[in-house]
Amino acid sequence: MLSAEAAGPAEAPGRGVRSKSISPRQIPVIGVVTEDEEMQSVFKPMDLHRIITILEEKDKDDLEEKQLKYVKKMVQYYQNGLPLRELTQIFKILNLCAIKVENQPRFIESVYEILKLCGLPFLKKKASDEITYAEDTANSLALLGELMKIPSSELRIHICKCIIDFYHAEPPKKHIPGYQQVSSSYKIKMAEVGGLARTMVQSMILLENQLVEKLWVLKVLQHLSTSEVNCASMLKAQAASRICAHLNDPDPSGQLLFRSSEILWNLLEKSSKEEIIQQLSNLECLLALKEAFKNLFVRGFTHYDHQLRNDLLVITTIIAQNPGAPMIECGFTRDLILFATFNEVKSQNPLVKGLKLSNTYEDFELKKLLFNIIVILCKDLPTVQLLIDGKVVLALFTYVKKPEKQKIVEWSLAQHEELQLHAIATLSSVAPLLIEDYMSCQGNARILAFLEWCENQDPFFSHGNSFHGTGGRGNKFAQMRYTLRLLRAMVSLEDENINTDLCEKETIQQLIGIFKNTIKDPNEKEEAIVLEIQSDILLILSGLCEYHIQRKEIFGTEGVNIILHVMKTDPKKLQSGLGYNVLLFSTLDSIWCCILGCYPSEDYFLEKEGIFLLLDILALNQKKFCNLILGIMVEFCDNPKTAAHINAWRGKKDQTAASLLIKLWRKEEKELGVKRDKNGKIVDFENLPGLSAEDFVTLCIIHRYLDFKVGEIWNEIYEEIKLEKLSPVTSDRTILESIITASQNIGKMVVSLQSEMIESQIRQDMQNEQKVYSKIQGTNKQRELANKSWENFLARTSNIKTLKKAKKLQEKAIESSKYNERPHNAVCHRTVIKGLNTTVSSGPVVTVESTPVRLLGGPLADTDIALKKLPVRGGALQKVKTVKILNEPKKSIPT
Repeated sequence: MLSAEAAGPAEAPGRGVRSKSISPRQIPVIGVVTEDEEMQSVFKPMDLHRIITILEEKDKDDLEEKQLKYVKKMVQYYQNGLPLRELTQIFKILNLCAIKVENQPRFIESVYEILKLCGLPFLKKKASDEITYAEDTANSLALLGELMKIPSSELRIHICKCIIDFYHAEPPKKHIPGYQQVSSSYKIKMAEVGGLARTMVQSMILLENQLVEKLWVLKVLQHLSTSEVNCASMLKAQAASRICAHLNDPDPSGQLLFRSSEILWNLLEKSSKEEIIQQLSNLECLLALKEAFKNLFVRGFTHYDHQLRNDLLVITTIIAQNPGAPMIECGFTRDLILFATFNEVKSQNPLVKGLKLSNTYEDFELKKLLFNIIVILCKDLPTVQLLIDGKVVLALFTYVKKPEKQKIVEWSLAQHEELQLHAIATLSSVAPLLIEDYMSCQGNARILAFLEWCENQDPFFSHGNSFHGTGGRGNKFAQMRYTLRLLRAMVSLEDENINTDLCEKETIQQLIGIFKNTIKDPNEKEEAIVLEIQSDILLILSGLCEYHIQRKEIFGTEGVNIILHVMKTDPKKLQSGLGYNVLLFSTLDSIWCCILGCYPSEDYFLEKEGIFLLLDILALNQKKFCNLILGIMVEFCDNPKTAAHINAWRGKKDQTAASLLIKLWRKEEKELGVKRDKNGKIVDFENLPGLSAEDFVTLCIIHRYLDFKVGEIWNEIYEEIKLEKLSPVTSDRTILESIITASQNIGKMVVSLQSEMIESQIRQDMQNEQKVYSKIQGTNKQRELANKSWENFLARTSNIKTLKKAKKLQEKAIESSKYNERPHNAVCHRTVIKGLNTTVSSGPVVTVESTPVRLLGGPLADTDIALKKLPVRGGALQKVKTVKILNEPKKSIPT
């Protein structure tokens, strides 16, 4: 009860007597107070500090009884929930009571009662209480994990029940005025923040031999592991390895294995898979997993056992992805291979004696999981010998055959079809590692026979329910697709025995026939599968025919026709994403491997306008095809008939092959960043910035580095021949001498070029030096002329005789510049102003330099001040509005 009504009446300090009531008659009233009333009067409304103080007291008579009563009263008081603001004190009381349990067993009941309160809803008075008291709440809940250290079985079980109640919250029994229940997930979040999951994992160390308590802790961890935060916290406490190592601890109920596997599953789903794999990749954990799985595989008979068995196998499969996991060392790999093949290959191993799988869903899933883990295990090369010993290839090949209804007893038709596809897919990974087993099982013959069944028109209604059967419902496309994948994997090994055996069995003709039968307009669901089938066929043919002229001849015109058919595909389909790009790549590869080098096939390809089709694809301007197509065309150019076809081709807008190739060249240059000017000329060949003459000398060597290396090799050969005193035949000697001479000539040419560069640099340096000297001489000459002009000016201004002499020289120069003969009727004017005592030429224009701004009137004023009269007014120069031109000559020939 959390209202003020819960508080008892006030008591007088130190006494159990009620206060006196003053009446007019002043009659004293004396009452006897019971112990319960005394306790009620202590809480105002609930003095938790008082309880804590009492619990911390020691060495007092009748103290235990008093402490228990106080705790009991507190429990009764909070029957409807715990306020967040008082949670820290309540959990401190819980801790004090729990500590007393070992020496004072009567406190165990109080602890139970408080733990029950923790399962009740937490209450808040304000909306902000959830945030305000978040840290206190998290620390309080973390205390539950710490209490697991107290060696009391019942206490530990009650703590586990309390935590589980977090996930099954009950509504409050009574609404408390002024309080609201916190959100249902608040406790769970605060448990995450407080790290409760980690302490619960650590508490498992204390429970090695206590099965009941261990099961309760696992149940708690099963709930806690539904959170990503808790899973991360559990991993830090090594939860995965600790739980896995104890999978086989004695447990008649079977709960330990079930709950442990559930926790491992949650950890894998909600935390770092890599971290879990590392924790489980040790011998102890794998041995425990092995024994648990083996027991369930051999002795499990219930539906629950089979589900648990499959779950453990999935966990094992995840661990097996780690190459460092000691799967072989612990013997788990050998057992898994045995379990995967005992149904198909008879074994005398007592583990599987009398064991048989049924067609139930769990056993069917088990079979697929075993096939899957074999694919993972075979990636570790030491596993190969175990696969050989287990006759895995033979077991898997039992599925590569036409289904026979009367012999399919273990599985239904749909199940057998799915297992068949899964087995063929597994063979694609396993068979390339076990070539001898593959050949001893007559793998080629089995595959070709199965392909023949896939191709024929026998009625077969596939279910296509599985991942491997996608798109194969009602047809045999799924079987054909996975069989061709297997054949492609074997051919890609380039093992001559396998490929020769295939060709002897007329595989090339069979594959060409299959390709022809797939050339139709499939529906949308089948189209992607058909394209993949066609691509694989062409890749297989390429692998068989490459380097073998006879096989190329077998490929012949029939093979060329299917290639030409693919090349005529609508270019728009290349962008559909269905697989036309892959098919085109396979087609180009087959041209290279199946046609080139076989002249009849080349001629037929040219005759059927194959070069035109290649150029059409090249004109699509898709870079992923360009390199391959250009390489094919280079090889085709060895055939003298090719050039005419290339020259005859015309693309869009009458584009020629030469124009197309040049366009591709320019595009490549642009991508490489080659610079061109507006006319297309190179602007940066060897135009490298910041290079000195010495750098250019080194650049000459870099350009010819490969030639020098080749010459060096031939020179070493020549020296070794001389050292061993061998005498080459005349033709070889002539060729060798020619190569040595050519290498020497290249060296001389480089030296000559280097010398020319050095001389050119010297000349350039001299020219630069001469320019500097010329500039210095010009500067000195100008300085001398300026000095001489200044001396003449001083002489004229300081010496009258010099001035007169200069005047006469000026007049003489003027007279000599005049015409000797005057034109008829010409008006002559004087060009010399009388009375002018200057020795410089005069005229109507005066140039003024550095004129002050105030005289110009600013940048917008009329600046033609040379024609204006500037009178002196008041000692300052002022611009006037009216001007008068002085001595303006008429436009006539001067005298």
